[in-house]
Amino acid sequence: MTDATAGQVRAPRRPRRLQADLSLLLGGAIVVVFLVAALGAPLFAAHDPLASDWLAVLQPPSDVHPLGTDDLGRDVFSRLLWGAQASLIAGVGAVLIAMSIGVPLGILAGFSRGWVDIVVSRLTDALLACPQIMLAIALAMFLGGSLLNAAVAIGVSTVPVFARLARARTIQICAEVYVEAAVSVGIRAPRLLVVHVLPNLAAPVLVQVSLTMAVAIISEAGLSFLGLSRPLPAPSWGAMLTVGKDFIESAPWLSVWPGLCICLVVVGFNLLGDGIRSRLDPRR
Repeated sequence: MTDATAGQVRAPRRPRRLQADLSLLLGGAIVVVFLVAALGAPLFAAHDPLASDWLAVLQPPSDVHPLGTDDLGRDVFSRLLWGAQASLIAGVGAVLIAMSIGVPLGILAGFSRGWVDIVVSRLTDALLACPQIMLAIALAMFLGGSLLNAAVAIGVSTVPVFARLARARTIQICAEVYVEAAVSVGIRAPRLLVVHVLPNLAAPVLVQVSLTMAVAIISEAGLSFLGLSRPLPAPSWGAMLTVGKDFIESAPWLSVWPGLCICLVVVGFNLLGDGIRSRLDPRR
């Protein structure tokens, strides 16, 4: 192969790598900004998010209140910062629950096959038959409205996603030649899982974690909007949207800022997941 031909083969890969790097950097930057805002809420919030000021009700953005105030005179910027904690806590908790249950089930089904695979697959199909947000709402209503229960409800409703991913990837890994060779020389199942299955399963699970974080944050905002997450007056983005819908014409900033935060953090996690997937894909 000549240098010119090699250059033509390599050239199309550069835009893909550049696009993956841009997605990874931009998504990572957005996620880091919101993480810093959530963790630094006690430092960055100039006002108490629960303190009402009846002389500053529904004030537009100003020097004292950069993003305005709500119907009780509470600072919107401070409530956004503390609300970021609720969204990220619910997202991380839901992902940990879904991953800790779904991944072992998927590996067990894909590695064991037989009746174990049939039971896990049918259970997964049954849960996937119900829309995820509807299942989360039903579980949250059964458990009661709180941030912890919302995270549990979202996590349980997301278990089938991780289970199906882990099962499919485990079956694919077990069909590889090097795994069959390892089995032929007498390597036992525990060592086979640790040495071959889990390392090759880490990349797709990591991508799914990033994408599921975005879904979990949207779901938490939806549950909070319905009053099934952190109870009022504790700040959360969904609860702020609930209040803002009643003042959409007179005080649009009450809905704009929490909606924009939800949109940005979801886009950030999606870009991050897309960038990770592109960078870890050996075909690219």
